[in-house]
Amino acid sequence: MAEADGELDRVVVDRSEGFGERLLGVLLDRAHEMPPQLVAPLIAEEVAIVGGREVSILLQDYEQLMLVPLRGRRLRVGEPQPIDASSAGTAFLRAAAVEVVQPDGVRMYLPLLDGSDQVGVLALTLDTVDDDDRRLLRRLAGLVADILVTKNGYTDEFFRARRLSPMTTAAELQWSLLPPLTMSTPQVEVAGILEPAYQVAGDSFDYALNGDILHVAVIDAMGHGLDAAVMATVAIGAYRHSRRSGIALAETYAFMDTAIADQFGPEQFVTAHMMQLNVVSGRLQWVNAGHPAPLLIRDHDVVQQLKGPTTLPVGFGGEQPRISEQQLHRGDRVLFFTDGLVEEHLAGGEQFGEEQLIDVVARVGRVQVGLRSTVRALSQTLKRERGGATSDDATLFLVEWRGGSADHLATASWDDGRSTPPGAAGSTRNQTPTT
Repeated sequence: MAEADGELDRVVVDRSEGFGERLLGVLLDRAHEMPPQLVAPLIAEEVAIVGGREVSILLQDYEQLMLVPLRGRRLRVGEPQPIDASSAGTAFLRAAAVEVVQPDGVRMYLPLLDGSDQVGVLALTLDTVDDDDRRLLRRLAGLVADILVTKNGYTDEFFRARRLSPMTTAAELQWSLLPPLTMSTPQVEVAGILEPAYQVAGDSFDYALNGDILHVAVIDAMGHGLDAAVMATVAIGAYRHSRRSGIALAETYAFMDTAIADQFGPEQFVTAHMMQLNVVSGRLQWVNAGHPAPLLIRDHDVVQQLKGPTTLPVGFGGEQPRISEQQLHRGDRVLFFTDGLVEEHLAGGEQFGEEQLIDVVARVGRVQVGLRSTVRALSQTLKRERGGATSDDATLFLVEWRGGSADHLATASWDDGRSTPPGAAGSTRNQTPTT
């Protein structure tokens, strides 16, 4: 603010397209060699340049219940925000900016998206907000998310911030093994969750999108504690090695089976689902090595349990498995889960069971929007209806097939919708590219 002729005049801040590109370029240039502890003050400085203040970086905790403020110089640090009952949580779950009008300006909450994985939320306050602000801050938040993910590989600060409870060594091992909890493309989306987050041991999942094929494995290693976590680590390692070697599902099972048997002996085992989905055609193939049958969900209802031939758990030397197949419809979802979800029961009581699971899936699916929020709500609802008991690990992994093509994302797009860049042959306007 500046005073002129006895009146307060607002300082005009340049937030044009060209200015924004220069600002983001400076952040990107500096970030390459930036030590992790200086990321926060650099982000606060960039926000201040565009007239922002009271900057907070909120990261999701391991239970996916809270958004926890990252501590750092020039960052505003407050209380953790509940994901299900806060403006920051709304921005996080919907992957869209939320604006809250306050007496001193507008509080903005911008999702931090690394690809399609929600890292957390960037919060800041501006005097006023227009479309230039929204465009620039959306891009800034995307770059901040990428920086946080990159720096996360060589610092413990972000891990510490996300912990709201002590974590076991087994859980530490499992979390270091996991891919991002969500992935979204125009053709397919996935989301997974593990519980209990701070004590999980034998459950894990892995996935990769290679060309037109989505590969998924959901596993449950025998036992509890560190021994189960070590076995799960070997199983996932064997799965990744075989997947990256390009071998088929049946051979993947055999490779994992040999790895577990050789390392842990004939009495130890891992149950598993290995799946491949063609994201263009919707053709689903899977091998079931001792897991509950996955659920096929269409228009929010469970229309089928994907039952088929099963083989022995990994490590027991089963015969070559038979491959099950299912043709999906666009919008279909497939829910994979481990037995800890349905076998939970109170002392002397009946198991929770698959019928109750199917009922909860239908109820939750009707009120939730998006895969991430659906998986979170499923996990929380199921935990409540199981009496809050988590005597065994439990995993949910949800896949939604959308079909179509993603080729349009590889085509440069410009403000006026033309594919010809400004300045190229046939271009008569001085247009700035949409980045």
